[in-house]
Amino acid sequence: MSAAAAHPKVERVEAAGQAPAMVGESPVWRAAEQALYWVDIPAQKIVRLALEAGKRSEWRLLEKVACIAFDRHGTVLAGCETGLFAVTLGDTATADGQSLQVEAHRLAAPSFACDDMRFNDGRCDRQGRFWSGTMVQDMSLARPAGALYRFDERGVLSVPVVDALITQNGLAWSPDGATMYLSDSHPLRRQIWAFDYDIGTGEPRNRRVFADLHHYVGRPDGAAVDADGCYWICANDAGRLLRFTPQGKLDREIVVPAVKPAMCAFGGRDLDTLFVTSIRPATGATEHDGHLFAVRPGVTGLPEPEYAGVL
Repeated sequence: MSAAAAHPKVERVEAAGQAPAMVGESPVWRAAEQALYWVDIPAQKIVRLALEAGKRSEWRLLEKVACIAFDRHGTVLAGCETGLFAVTLGDTATADGQSLQVEAHRLAAPSFACDDMRFNDGRCDRQGRFWSGTMVQDMSLARPAGALYRFDERGVLSVPVVDALITQNGLAWSPDGATMYLSDSHPLRRQIWAFDYDIGTGEPRNRRVFADLHHYVGRPDGAAVDADGCYWICANDAGRLLRFTPQGKLDREIVVPAVKPAMCAFGGRDLDTLFVTSIRPATGATEHDGHLFAVRPGVTGLPEPEYAGVL
């Protein structure tokens, strides 16, 4: 494995803006643009930061957007409240002078198990299939009505592949694509699972517990896998990044200034920077909560796969 920095410095990315996100999620690095994208779920926004220029742009959708991926043409595949959408990000400012124009059309929608649900965490597997899960928005209800879905390169949304989830999270794949990771971040669950993944059919099998965060700190939120095959998870409510080896052993822990880190993604020219979005708590928020952070942990990441279909 790569040599890791002993005590890497976590820095707030000031160019991302002074206004904190309410729920910063789904960071995605676009190498072709040298830019980081992410979302603010309740603000219904997709945000872009051109890193070297320090220029921030944002687009407001008509409903909450929780996760994003890109196809090879730069169109966004977004998991929202009422389904999966193809989103074209324009470059013309709206009347308010702040958000840019956006066009969106719905591609597919599951049969939600109950009211007040939406998509949550999502990303593409190594072959370009888009995966995302659903959840009941009111987490206090602790309803296991969520499910994980696959949206393949033909534009077909699967039936639930994994069901009975409360708060789906933590999707990631090993470098060879043969292991899929999934978590449930609800306080009653706090589980990370691993699956054997058939890269030909897109079917996960042999579900087993990879890490039980009842034995560590925080709740398992969004994740990323590095080039060594280690799994980085945001420990929400604990202000930590945790790295587990492919064998499920915790081997690194990095403190983040925000108490609720939400999701991480590798980026930068050499994919050696780990970007971390965060959530601003309803009470007791500090000056750092809800902001974007960057750390160079001494390991590199993997390019984010693009959706293989046509949007």
